[in-house]
Amino acid sequence: MRALCATDLSAASEAAIENETRLGCLGRVGVDTIHLVTVVPANVHSGMPGVNFEERRRQGLDQYRQVIETAGFDVETHVVRGTPYRRINGIAETVHADLSVVGSRGQSPLENRVIGSTARNLARTTVVPLLVNRVERATDDPDVLREHLFQRILFATDFSENADRAFDAFSYLRHATEEVTLVYVRSPKDEGADDESPREQLAEHASTLENWDIETRIEVRHGDPADEILDVEAEVMPSTILVGSKGRSRIRRLLLGSVSEEIVAQATGNVFLVPPPRAV
Repeated sequence: MRALCATDLSAASEAAIENETRLGCLGRVGVDTIHLVTVVPANVHSGMPGVNFEERRRQGLDQYRQVIETAGFDVETHVVRGTPYRRINGIAETVHADLSVVGSRGQSPLENRVIGSTARNLARTTVVPLLVNRVERATDDPDVLREHLFQRILFATDFSENADRAFDAFSYLRHATEEVTLVYVRSPKDEGADDESPREQLAEHASTLENWDIETRIEVRHGDPADEILDVEAEVMPSTILVGSKGRSRIRRLLLGSVSEEIVAQATGNVFLVPPPRAV
C-alpha cells in the first residue's frame, strides 16, 4: 500500500510524521511506501530576497526521509507549488495512493485558518481515504494526541452505500485494531421508528469484526448525527473515528456541510474519511 503524507514542515508536522508508534500503525495496515509531500503556496514567490523556499523544503523532507526509511518504508518526496489541498489530491491520484495523511492542530479558530483549513478542504474533496491526524496545539513542542492510530475505532454509519464502503476499510485496518464501537444515530425526522432494525444491522457488522477477534460494542443514539457521534467519542475515547465522507443527503451536504466535515472540525481525536470511488 502507498500512503501520501502531507507536511508544512512545522513542529506539528514533524511530530506527526516522525512518531514511531504512528509509523508502526501504518506498517501494520499494509503501508510499505510513503510519499512525502510539501506544497509551497502559490502566493509565496521564489524570487523573494534571501529565501529559496523550494530548497529549504527539500532539505526538510530529506530529514523526514531518513527517519521513515529507518522505520522500514520506501520513501519518495515531492516539493510542489500551488493550492495545498488541490496539489495533495493531484499527487494522490498520480501516485495511486491508497490513503492520505494530514496533520491538524484541532479546534482553535485561529489555527484552523492557518493549518486546519487544508484538512477541512481535503475532507470535502479527497480522492482517497484520508486520515486527519490530530496534534496538540498551543505548545512549542507538540505531539500527536492518539498515536495508536487504529487500535480503538469508532465507526459511525447511516447504512448508506458510502458508510458500507467505509466499513470495508476494516479489511486492512483490522490488522491494527483491537476494539470497535459501532454507532448509528436516528435523526429527529425518524423518531417513532423501531430501534431494533438498526441494532440488528449493527450486530451484523459486529459479527464480522468479532470473527477477526476484534472486541465490539453497539450504540444507537437519537438526535443530531454529528453531535451524537462526538458525544460517543468523548465517552469511549477512540483512537480514530471512521466514517464515509458523504452522508445520505447530497443537498444537505451542499447547503449545511456534511456530518463528516463537522466531525473533522470538532473531533478531539483522529478521523479517517473514506470517500466515494475515484471517477473514471
